[in-house]
Amino acid sequence: MKSLHSYKDSEKQAIYKVIKERRDMRHFNNQPLEQGLLTRLLTVANQAPSVGLMQPWRFIRITDNKLKTSIKTLVETERNITADLLNQRKSDFLKLKVEGISECAELIIVALPEGREKHVFGRRTMPDMDLASVSCAIQNMWLAARAEGIGLGWVSLFDPIKLAALLNMPTDSRPIAILCIGHVEKFYEKPMLIEQNWAQAAEIETFLFENTWPEKP
Repeated sequence: MKSLHSYKDSEKQAIYKVIKERRDMRHFNNQPLEQGLLTRLLTVANQAPSVGLMQPWRFIRITDNKLKTSIKTLVETERNITADLLNQRKSDFLKLKVEGISECAELIIVALPEGREKHVFGRRTMPDMDLASVSCAIQNMWLAARAEGIGLGWVSLFDPIKLAALLNMPTDSRPIAILCIGHVEKFYEKPMLIEQNWAQAAEIETFLFENTWPEKP
């Protein structure tokens, strides 16, 4: 039975479309965002669900070019370390573009704040729910950006301790994402890692179990 609270079909189609067409972007064209757009993206991030309504997200907007260069150096360092660990896939990995720090319009560092231990509502046995909450905030930004025709890329190749020190963050806070946001010439037809033959996506049936975890064959 159709829910009485269902959106109109056109509205539902728009939601499903933006989810399907969201892409983790790495290629930007240096064009600035329109005035007010970044604020809109951060506003929808702040509307994300969070455990105990603790809103454990913090955003640092990077506007200093020297700082951007230092952040890019941290990413490049981790990129090379990761490549060495990939052994026979090293050369393929090094061909992938893993960030767009120099070309994006806005660079945002997303972090978990200090003092998280005082929040126990929903976290006593699941302390990493604060990270799950921040991930929801980033997803909100991602979908809104795609609806606006703007690319967003989540970069996770960095040493969090070194990045925290670079940004003068409190000792018990933690950076979890470098977000590159900006105009793109086009969106990838498929996720970039699929287009570049790095990996293939599996269908939901692969991950759906019933009642118990399946036994290994």
